[in-house]
Amino acid sequence: MQQAYYASEIADFLKALPETVLGHLAKWHVHDLVPLQREAWLTQIELAQRELAKFTDGWIAFEFAIPRMGKRVDAIIIHKGIVFVVEFKIGAERYYGAAVDQVMDYALDLKNFHAGSHSLLLVPIVVATEAPSLRGTLVWGSDNVAMPLLCNASGLGALLLSVIRQTERQKGLNPTAWAKSTYKPTPTIIEAAQALYRGHRVEEITRNDAGAKNLNKTTACLAKLIEDAKKRHRKAICFVTGVPGAGKTLAGLNLVTQRTKVHKEEHAVFLSGNGPLVGVLREALARDEQAQAKALKKKTKKADAMRKVEPFIQNIHHFRDANLTTDAAPIEHVAVFDEAQRAWDKKKTANFMAEKKGIREFGMSEPEFLISTMDRHTDWCTIVCLVGGGQEINVGEAGLVEWFSSLKRSFPNWLIHTSPELAHRDYHLGHDLASMIAGPNHMVHTDLHLSVSVRSFRAERLSEFVSAVVAGEADTARSIYQHIERVYPIVLTRDLAEARAWLRSQARGSERFGLVASSGASRLKAEGINVHEKVDATNWFLNDKTDVRSCYYLEDPATEFDIQGLELDWVGVCWDADFRFANGGWSHHKFSGTTWKNVKNISKRSYLTNAYRVLLTRARQGMVIYVPAGDRADPTRPPEFYEGIEAFLQKCGLKYLPQRLSPIQIKKQIAV
Repeated sequence: MQQAYYASEIADFLKALPETVLGHLAKWHVHDLVPLQREAWLTQIELAQRELAKFTDGWIAFEFAIPRMGKRVDAIIIHKGIVFVVEFKIGAERYYGAAVDQVMDYALDLKNFHAGSHSLLLVPIVVATEAPSLRGTLVWGSDNVAMPLLCNASGLGALLLSVIRQTERQKGLNPTAWAKSTYKPTPTIIEAAQALYRGHRVEEITRNDAGAKNLNKTTACLAKLIEDAKKRHRKAICFVTGVPGAGKTLAGLNLVTQRTKVHKEEHAVFLSGNGPLVGVLREALARDEQAQAKALKKKTKKADAMRKVEPFIQNIHHFRDANLTTDAAPIEHVAVFDEAQRAWDKKKTANFMAEKKGIREFGMSEPEFLISTMDRHTDWCTIVCLVGGGQEINVGEAGLVEWFSSLKRSFPNWLIHTSPELAHRDYHLGHDLASMIAGPNHMVHTDLHLSVSVRSFRAERLSEFVSAVVAGEADTARSIYQHIERVYPIVLTRDLAEARAWLRSQARGSERFGLVASSGASRLKAEGINVHEKVDATNWFLNDKTDVRSCYYLEDPATEFDIQGLELDWVGVCWDADFRFANGGWSHHKFSGTTWKNVKNISKRSYLTNAYRVLLTRARQGMVIYVPAGDRADPTRPPEFYEGIEAFLQKCGLKYLPQRLSPIQIKKQIAV
């Protein structure tokens, strides 16, 4: 990936002919250079040369890559050790909020993921060429990223000089070394899917530290095992385990895109039974496809864009149904099953087949039928099962036991590749592991486990903390939280309005925030949180902050079913009395009719525990946990139901949200 289409010292840039600079930009532009883009670039070049005419030193780059987002910032200007991130809106007569969010996103991306920018001052600027001039205020965040500044075509030079003049002199900076410094992005699964679909390699959009090395090793291990099965004409199944947010879905998407690109005859496919995840990813890809076509002045209907992206990600139940009516082998030789632990057991599958498909006495669980479908191949095939520990959240989800039981019972000749982590308590296997998969066809590979969370780029140990919390281990949780508290805030509140205010104040740019709650949190309705009002996941996750259906409005909570496999930057976890702490441990309850009932079934208790595990691992940057105060006048919400939760979370090291907490610690305010 070409880092910048054009970069030079400002002195050299000022001497260059605009057409020469344009030639450099056009050389690296991957699409045909349409007249509109050509004129926009020329305007930017001429504007920058005019506004920087008084600068005797410094550095400038046009079209600087922001890999995590799969985009490029219009210009980077470095002067006196300050990094200015500039987005031009040629012909714009107003300063649009979308442009302000966009440039803020670029600055935050550099600050968080670009090693050379971690300790620098970053100033995002929107240049709306035809907008009125403004007199703004320079406000620094606690991370040394300024709030976006705005100017028109004739105000850029003066704005830069004003910021420099009023800012303490920074250490010298080598721009070339800065540009080449390590970039360690951590994309959301939506951003990753979009980038992979566009043709980026996973190495371009992920970090190269421990988390990414783990991810790359897993991807390489899977590729090797697939090639081995292909070469030996064997059938193999691989189980990839990982902590929440470790990149299991990303590994699966990357494997499918790479196999499809290099081995098209294999027809690799990514399958998921997570309806909201499939819907959100497909919608995101279709919107991105449409946006790219629009940028190239090509007309593309939404339906056409959706049809184009559908083969990339498929619903596992549709794959199952398509193979019910035929005995032929599917065209896919490589099938990646996301969240394999959520496949249906025999009872749920049989009930579904009888009620929905009219098939009586269906004698297989979903894992057994899916393996049998791939087993129709006469030569070779490989199944990759992506498994989240403690992620089963619904009745009828078989967990891993049924996969191994099916293999032992019906497919003894399949090669079985697992990670050594399957014995961990979170995978619900324990002592059964040895008896289910023992044999010459079973091989263990350390690289099939993803041990480092890359969702929470600020706190890789978050999943350990959450595991201890839902296990009721306060001392362990407190010890872990001491290591992540500085970089990953988790705060408590008993006031929902305060929780909403905190979320709004933490987010900058287009960072996403929203409320989540357990699907069994029925009595949050009294607080204005109705978990039984179904959200539209695509609108909730993808629409902007002006849309009342989006997560930004903090009105509709997403449940564990809506948000599993997805993430937000900041999350408000609304905790109800369905999962309450009493007598030294967690107590499981279901609201039925007018009262809470004890949950006695072990599996259902596990589903409820896992629901909170999912909710507590959805935030990339931090979260607020809202525990209602309760109401003595309401027998379904007495305060003591919630006091135990509050006390336990405090023992885990969590502190109350300070009143009127401001997320941006203003270092100074300077008129510019």
